[in-house]
Amino acid sequence: MRAVDGAKMLRLFGRAARCWGVRWAPSGPEQAPQGAQHPMDTQRACFSSTARMATWPKEVGILALEVYFPAQYVEQEELEQYDGRYAVVVCGDIAVYATGNARPTGGAGAVAMLVGPNAPLVLERGLRGTHMEHAYDFYKPDLASEYPVVDGQLSIQCYLRALDRCYAVYRRKAESQWQQAGTKRPFTLEDFKFIIFHTPFCKLVQKSVGRLLLNDFLAAPNPDTAAGLYKGLQNFRDVKLEDTYTSKEVEKAFQAASQEIFNQKTKPSLLLSSRNGNMYTPSMYGCLASLLAQCSVRDLAGSRIGAFSYGSGLAASMFSLRVSQDASPDSPLDKLVSSLADLPARLDARKRVAPQEFAEIMKQREETHHLPNHAPRGSPEDLFPGTWYLTRVDDKYRREYARKPI
Repeated sequence: MRAVDGAKMLRLFGRAARCWGVRWAPSGPEQAPQGAQHPMDTQRACFSSTARMATWPKEVGILALEVYFPAQYVEQEELEQYDGRYAVVVCGDIAVYATGNARPTGGAGAVAMLVGPNAPLVLERGLRGTHMEHAYDFYKPDLASEYPVVDGQLSIQCYLRALDRCYAVYRRKAESQWQQAGTKRPFTLEDFKFIIFHTPFCKLVQKSVGRLLLNDFLAAPNPDTAAGLYKGLQNFRDVKLEDTYTSKEVEKAFQAASQEIFNQKTKPSLLLSSRNGNMYTPSMYGCLASLLAQCSVRDLAGSRIGAFSYGSGLAASMFSLRVSQDASPDSPLDKLVSSLADLPARLDARKRVAPQEFAEIMKQREETHHLPNHAPRGSPEDLFPGTWYLTRVDDKYRREYARKPI
């Protein structure tokens, strides 16, 4: 910003992730207004500069503006056209808990995805429902420990509430697209051939399928409760979603009513979750890999896969993937499914560890967490071929790795 003679200069030092405060710099002997000297660090992303405006003193406003932009530009339409390159997306995490009820749900893993054109799995444009809110359902306030603080009951309620709201937005957008194309009808679970979920534990996923059926039931103008899918559910016709998060009666009724839907649309996706536990970040994509490994190319071809992604704190989205119609041998879909066919065998190839040994391993992790100048205990012989592993942390916390031969 250029200076203005006889006026105070307002300096805004902003970045996308934070704004480094507002400071008044008087030109000459004039003093700054009382309370104007307050440099602060506020983290509000792209809203940070506007957030600081609320603290300006009385009768203070904008005296001058200057704009900067790069000397080169590219047309957006040209940029959006694919240029021949691919992207690699890698998501990995470790889910560990202190001794207690949550520890058996833990796990670890990573998923890598190649993203590019002519893909057998394509995101459906314009069909995404997102929900965010502030909640202390799961968080890590103690940096000296890798264990989270978890409010179990609140966490489940947050997950189900986010599912309700994401599904409502997704369904509304799908119905809007259909209406523009000349079709007017409600979107229901039947419009997903498969549906996958972020999976903290498998029981929650089964409850979630029942939850989606509850949403469909309450949205249906005249559901048939005498026969078919909604048989015997007439007593729940007038319930409100926000009143049902802790209702065991509602949960049990709709979980039973949705059992066959769960078996057909979701259970095949729980191979990794049921045998490897929660992987946190890659959890939902591990479910996608499991679904592809468990289903035939012919069953997958042309299908819509619903996907619900959730992160504590919280943020969640529901979107969908459309599978290619081409199920021919050596098609992109056939190659993708074939590449995951060994997933069950790879799970079987793992070494089984007794609970007592696992508890000892976790104790060692606790003792060496953020510890400098140490070498981790454990044998590389227990690792899969090609695995990178930590060999040493020096006195300056620099880490050294080695790789087990392939």
